[in-house]
Amino acid sequence: MPKMKTHSSLKDRFKITGTGKVMRYKAYKNHLLSGKSARQKRVLNTQPLLSTGDYKRLQQGLSNIKG
Repeated sequence: MPKMKTHSSLKDRFKITGTGKVMRYKAYKNHLLSGKSARQKRVLNTQPLLSTGDYKRLQQGLSNIKG
């Protein structure tokens, strides 16, 4: 049986916490930042946890990502 491979694009988009939860990044933080307020940029810096429904959908692709 061949090894399970991690989906390559998911490695850069998600992080696994020490307790095994999945953190994601927010959109709108890559370019055109001069037009956004400091508060908006500060809020976009936070990394929320991935919702359980999304985790179930991506579980196989995220299976081999190290924390």
